[in-house]
This record gives sequence, structure tokens and C-alpha cells, in this order.
Amino acid sequence: MSKAKFDTVLIANRGEIALRILRACRELDLRTVAVHSEADSSLRHVQLADQALCIGPASAARSYLDQQQLLLAAELTGAGAIHPGYGFLSENAGFAEAVEQSGRVFIGPTAASIRLMGDKVSAKQAMLKAGVPCVPGSPGALSKDRDEVRALAAEVGYPLIVKASGGGGGRGMRIVRQPKELDDAVDMTREEAGRAFGNPEVYIEKFLEHPRHVEIQILADGQGNAVWLGERDCSMQRRHQKVIEESPAPGIDRSAIAEIGERCVEACRLIGYRGAGTFEFLYENGQFYFIEMNTRVQVEHPVTELVTGVDIVREQLLIALGEPLKLTQGDIRIQGHAIECRINAEDPLKFMPTPGRVSQWIAPGGPGIRVETHLYPGYSVPPHYDSLVAKLLAHGSTRAEAISRMRGALSETVLDGISSTIGLHSILMTEPGFVEGGFDIHHLERYLGQVETERKGSSK
Repeated sequence: MSKAKFDTVLIANRGEIALRILRACRELDLRTVAVHSEADSSLRHVQLADQALCIGPASAARSYLDQQQLLLAAELTGAGAIHPGYGFLSENAGFAEAVEQSGRVFIGPTAASIRLMGDKVSAKQAMLKAGVPCVPGSPGALSKDRDEVRALAAEVGYPLIVKASGGGGGRGMRIVRQPKELDDAVDMTREEAGRAFGNPEVYIEKFLEHPRHVEIQILADGQGNAVWLGERDCSMQRRHQKVIEESPAPGIDRSAIAEIGERCVEACRLIGYRGAGTFEFLYENGQFYFIEMNTRVQVEHPVTELVTGVDIVREQLLIALGEPLKLTQGDIRIQGHAIECRINAEDPLKFMPTPGRVSQWIAPGGPGIRVETHLYPGYSVPPHYDSLVAKLLAHGSTRAEAISRMRGALSETVLDGISSTIGLHSILMTEPGFVEGGFDIHHLERYLGQVETERKGSSK
């Protein structure tokens, strides 16, 4: 190993991902600093870290999103690197830049890469240059000339979708099915984008009616070396939020996957990408269409780890230490099938957050089962942050075996004191559409709508 740039990592996150990062740091003999809000002093990673520091009150804006507090914490503790995890500041180019300017290492891409891929218009243009297929649409941000926008929309064809250039998480987008709806949709999306993202630019794309959501995981060292680690199917969604992820994607030709994976690798080389990243695509009628790139580790990264045997967080750390990527594409082999269920502290049908005290937590076990969580009996799930409390994964030699193992694991899991989505996942593991595979991104919402209709009918 070459001379390390740092020996201490500040973990600028909380919950299960913070614990995951801490464990990877331990493997590489790196010291860890856990920063936490007042609400998170009892979290497991805070107790296990070499050093812990409270950086503010429960509000994320005054703790995990306070850039100055994080930089001050790094200075006080001697941390030479900051790992942002996912969410919070993980895709904030200004923070990445501030970390680097302070003489520390941001464990992730450069600020320039985050900016390029964070703006969906510039990201699309970069992907087209790299030969990555994109959804037909406007070549850049829409002009203010209504006639020009109308002509472009007619060329793209209806239905179409208006999207905010700086949007994400399902926000800043509107479907337009008829020309008479276009002007209002553009105006409203511009206004929303300006308020929510500080960037009023919008663009239009052809709206795909029944696509699947398939993503390609990559690793790149910024030194010209890059690999793709298979794909994940994330089509089981509600309101653009992923509920279940799996790898490999059922029913898609492996040669088509390999072709799109190689294009993603080429794009990484073209933009000088560094670290872990994910190219997200819509897939319909045998075609892949790029929609965005996530310039961070994904919530669902363990799915890929199970089928490839590659520790993605460990590779992030090695790349940040200046190590060239030792993996080659020939080293990557997809073994079996993996499924992840996101366990949220939410009402299983209404999806409303249900913070509160966990009276009992019993994790499942057995062959092929992996659990990522920060839960323990007595833990109080706070109302201030995302409701994800655990990730339950099952790996099997086939998809059917992975589903069978997941059913067993869900039946073993005990989470009392709060409502959670465990029951919903148990139902979905037997739902015919899921079991068959190959469903589109609207499948879960159709299913939940059907359940709600039946519930109302039976209550009359």
C-alpha cells in the first residue's frame, strides 16, 4: 500500500451507514471520529468510534448539515478525511470543495464531478458525449420562449415530463400529457425548482409509460481505472422512493447489461470520475435510457456486495487513500441473486413516519442473510431524520432461493414498539407480480391502490 494521505476518518453521517463506514475503517486500521447530534448520542457507531463529538442539536440543519461545524470537528480531532455516507452533504459540491481546501480528503468524487452530474442537464450532455443512451428530450435547459418550448415538445412527443435540472428524490417533475398542459407545467416546475433547489432551470424528456428502474454500480480511481459491478433492479418503488432492490435484474439479456456497463465505465474515464457511483437508467422495450448519476455510495450497495464479493465502502477508502484500483473487469463475477428490503419506521400502508421507542428488536439469521442496522432494544427512533432503520438482505444461488430466504428472514424479524414496513415486505415476497419479476416502476403503487380499494370495499 502506498503512503496513506490520512489515518483518521470523520464519519459525517448517522445510523446504519455510519456504522457500515466505521467497520470498513477498522478493517484498514483507520481511526474513526463519530460526529453526532444531541439526539444521536446513544447510536452504536458513536459508542464504537475512537473519538466522538457532539456537533449540535437534533435539527439536521444545525448538526449534520452544518458544514462549518463538521470542518471544525475535523480540525479539533485531527481527522484527515471526511466520509459523507449518503444523504446529508454527500452530493454537496460546495462541501466537497471546502473539505479539500481545508487540506483534507473528501471520500467521494471531486467537487467538479459532483457539480457536473448533480445538474441533470450537464449530466445528460456529458453522457451523450460518452455514448451513454439518454431519454429523448431537450438538449439543454428550456428557453423562456414559449413558442420554442412548444415546438420542442411537439418534436419530443407527448406524453412528456418536465424536470428540474437540480432536482432529485422524486421532486421537481411534472407529467404533461397534452399540449394545453405544457405552459403551466413548465412555469410551476420552474418556480418549485427555484425554491427547492436554488436553480430554476428545467428541461423536458419523453415520458416512458412502463419503464423499469435499473442502475449500474461503478468504481473508479480517478487514475484512468474503472469497473462496473453488475446492475441492480430498483423498480419496486413508491412515489419515486425505492422499497426493494435486487441483483441481477430479472429477465434482461446479459449482453445488453454488459454493453451499458462498459459505456458507464467509459463515461467515468471521460469525466475523470473518482470513487463509487451509480448510473441510473429507465429500461423499456429493450432500451436503456440514462436519467441521472448518484455520486456517492447508495443505500442499496450491499445488494451488489453480496453478488460480487466486492466491499464497496472499503474500495472507497482505498481510492481516497490514493490507491489505484486493483480490480479489473475480469475479476467481477455475478454469483447468485440478492434482494434487499428497506425497513422503515413507517405505517406499512400509509407510509407515515412512526418515530418512537423500540421495545424489542430481534434480527434474523441463517445462510445468505445479512442485516444492516443501528437498532437495539430501548433505542428511540427520532422524528428528525429519514425513517430508514434497517436493511434486510437475502442471497441465494437463484432468485427463487433468495426470495424464499427473505420470506424466512422477515418471519423471524421482531421489531416492537413502533410500526414498520416489515409486514408489507412479507406480503410483497408472495405477491405474484414481484415473484414473477420484470415489473415496472408503477407496479407497487398499482398494487397498493388495489389493496386500498379492497380494504374500503370490505369496510362498507
